[in-house]
Parts: sequence; C-alpha cells; structure tokens
Amino acid sequence: MKILITTEWSLPVVNGVVISVNNLKEELTKLGHEVKVLTLSHSKHSYEKDGVISIGSLGAGKIYPGARFAIPTSNRYIKKIIRWNPDLIHSQSEFSTFLLARYLSNRLQVPIVHTYHTVYENYTHYFSPVEKWGKAMASLFTTTTLKHTSCVIAPTEKVRKLLDEYGVTKEIKVVPTGIHVTGSEFHSVSKNSQTLRSKIGIPADMKILVTVGRLAKEKNIEELLSFISELGNSNYGLLIVGDGPHRAQLEKHAQMLGITDRVYFVGMVPHDKVNQYYQLGDVFVSASSSETQGLTYMEAMANGLPAICRKDACLDDVIVDGVNGWQYETFEEFCKQLDSTLVDGKIYEQMSQNAKSAALNNYSAAAFAQKVEAIYKETIDIYRIQHELSSTPVLGYAW
Repeated sequence: MKILITTEWSLPVVNGVVISVNNLKEELTKLGHEVKVLTLSHSKHSYEKDGVISIGSLGAGKIYPGARFAIPTSNRYIKKIIRWNPDLIHSQSEFSTFLLARYLSNRLQVPIVHTYHTVYENYTHYFSPVEKWGKAMASLFTTTTLKHTSCVIAPTEKVRKLLDEYGVTKEIKVVPTGIHVTGSEFHSVSKNSQTLRSKIGIPADMKILVTVGRLAKEKNIEELLSFISELGNSNYGLLIVGDGPHRAQLEKHAQMLGITDRVYFVGMVPHDKVNQYYQLGDVFVSASSSETQGLTYMEAMANGLPAICRKDACLDDVIVDGVNGWQYETFEEFCKQLDSTLVDGKIYEQMSQNAKSAALNNYSAAAFAQKVEAIYKETIDIYRIQHELSSTPVLGYAW
C-alpha cells in the first residue's frame, strides 16, 4: 500500500504524536508499504526530506503554544502527493493538516483513517474563559471533524468512551500506540548513569522520581512539586525531563516551595537519549489526567521503572496496583505507595521486572503497526464498495 500520514507535529518537536508517527512510519515500511508523511514546516517555506513533506506554515501560538497553520496557497508538494496517488490517508491531527487530508481524500477518492490523540476538553484553559463552554466547543469540534473520516482509532478505551459520549458515529477501534521496547537502549547503563547524575548534580544516594513530557499546565506538575515539598524524607528528588510553555512557572513554584535543591529541570533531550534519563530514576511519576494514553508511561516501564501515577481511566490495565506500579488519588496514598515500592529491595526488583515485561509484551511498535495495517486493509475494502458508484465533490484548499 501507499500510505500518507498527516500530522501537525514533527521533529525537532518531541511529543507523543511525533513518536507515534515516526514509529508507525518505520514499522509500516518494514512491512513493505510505501509511506510518506505530510506535516507543517517550522517556517513559511515548504520542503521534502526523507519521505517527510513539510508545508509552509504560520505560527498560531495564541491559540496553543507552538501551534501552526498551513499557508493556503498553491503548492507543488501537494500536487506531487496527488501524482503519487496514495491508497489511504492516516490523519493524526484535527487542524490544518486535516484540511489537507480532506482535500486529498476527496481529490483522490481514498479513505481517511484518523487517530484521535488529544482530549481537547482538558485544554479549555487555552481557548475558552468558561470550562463548560470549552467542553461543548471541544465536543462540537470533534464530531464535526470526525464525520469526514472512514474510521477512527482511539489509543485507549477511555478515548473510545469519550467519543461515544460526543456522539461520534464512525467506527471506532481501540489500538494502543506502540513504542520500541527492545534493543540496547533499554539495557543497563549504570556507568553512564553515574556520569549523568554527576553532571546534573544529583547526590549519589538520592532516590529519584522522574517525570518526562511537555511542561504544560494540563500536565499538573505542580502537584508533584507539592508532594516533594511535603514528603517527610528529604532524600527524595524529582527529575523533570522536557520543556514547554509552563516551565518558567514551574521553576518559580519550586523556588517558592523551597525545594530547588531537590528538583532538577534538564529541559528537552533528544528522544534517542531519553532512556538514559529514565534510567536515572527509581520510579516514574505523573500527576496528569489529560492523557489519551501517555507513551511516557510505557517508555518508563520498558526501562524497568515502576510507575506511580494519578488515577486515570487511560491507565486501566496498564498500571496494576502492587504489580508494576500504583495509581493514587491522594497525597497519603502517594506516600504509602512510594514507601512500599522503594523500602523493600525484593519488592522493588519484582515490580521493576513486571513493568518491563508488561511493556515488552503489550506495547511493541511492531505489533501496533500490524494492527493498524489490518485496519487500513479493511477500511479500503469498505470504502471502495461504498464509493464505487458514487461521486464526491472536491472540498478544501484550492491547490
């Protein structure tokens, strides 16, 4: 098959969508498919490199930090995609690249499979002064967008239920996103760890809680900072890996709490190096409830870290209490779970092994690609039957 993946985000930005797209492209290529990615350039200029077509765009940071929109002018790269003639389009965003996907779908008479990555009602603080209005807008936006697809992929049952509540009528298939969970990057790097700990300034005997991801308000990292300040054991430190629009506020919050000697902001790191930072930690922690799946949970477990995370439906069957981690609802639960994980070495080693086994067995990128491949084939067959005698008008940009 010829498969076009459309996405708003691409490298050098590192987030769950970018990782998912890169892993999917790589694994689909291994399966023998021809895959191209259509994304947004970080400037007004369009270009193509290594099978990734980047369309010129303008910044829209007032809507959401880092957001961009395609420039709606004639573009030879769009015409090149039309000549390439993909069999299917797999969209990964609901904004300007989705408009491109719609245009190409109508022009080429091919179906759109869409992965719904983001629960927008958790982001209402960016676009609505009233939370209730924001949730209504998110619901309307979602249903209006997804009616143009042939099939929707939800990364978790949590997302599927939400889409059902919104009234999405398209077929929804639950497929957890895959990560690369094998290879030397997940092996012990104890020598490198000691060097890296020293470089960051972490005391050799300090127990480290590590969190990885975009530093944004909806990630609720303030809660983790507050927990660190309230822990009776001052030998617990928090390693924060990632960057984002909320970093300055978080650094000020840590200073206000008087815990700058126990909180380490290391900023953005290349994704091929991030495992070294996971392996500095003793446990992985997250206070977010805005995730659709949370690839960082899986990455942490693949590195052998038990996870202690705020209770969330997206973690059902992912983090099993007392087996590979814990889900907490209160600070008291968090403290109890942290102590029960770290105090007994035998218990810790078993939970660490359970975490790694869960990631290896359930969340490989190869298995993910095979499931998505089956959805592509089924969707193409159904689409061809439904549209064999129909004619669909071309909508979208006038390329």
